[in-house]
Amino acid sequence: MEELTTKKVLGLQLPTDPRWVDLTQISLEEILTDHAYCEQKAATTCISLIQQYPDREELVREVAPVVTEEWGHFRLVLAELERRGLKLGFQRKDEYVNALMKFAKKGGSKEDRLLDKLMICAMIEARSCERFRLLSLHLQDEGLQEFYHKFMVSEAGHYKMFLQLAKTYFGEENALQRWRECLAFEAELLKTIEVRGDRMH
Repeated sequence: MEELTTKKVLGLQLPTDPRWVDLTQISLEEILTDHAYCEQKAATTCISLIQQYPDREELVREVAPVVTEEWGHFRLVLAELERRGLKLGFQRKDEYVNALMKFAKKGGSKEDRLLDKLMICAMIEARSCERFRLLSLHLQDEGLQEFYHKFMVSEAGHYKMFLQLAKTYFGEENALQRWRECLAFEAELLKTIEVRGDRMH
């Protein structure tokens, strides 16, 4: 059922290793810290998109509210850390996101690069959604189950938004072709990354 949901709803070709949720429970401080920085980076990425493409009116209109939402999520995770008497640790290198960035096509015009920027954003949101769902279903802490269910719903909406923007600006056929390439790369990428409970990705 997990794999069916992953493929049918998000298109992801490889589900998260089932050991991941168990590993996250070893140190909630570690996974919450990494989650907080993921939300912060999501907000700054959206700001960067607006700064780079202010002439793309639909992009600005769709992405601007996400800046506020993602920053709100960052604050929610901070509040959850504080409520549990935990501390925000230092930001860590994100091997997953860095690899996706390297997959993006280099060269070409700024407009040419927009497609891959939207693809990478959609990819990160889709994988985050899948992992939030796992946390909402399998964490032993019931409070965190509800906490992560809300994040799951939000990330699903963001994933769809970025994919739709790609279709709007580049056509459905071109967008879906590049999306399939991105999905195939991401599936192979996951096979090479160590399963760690202190990383959201």
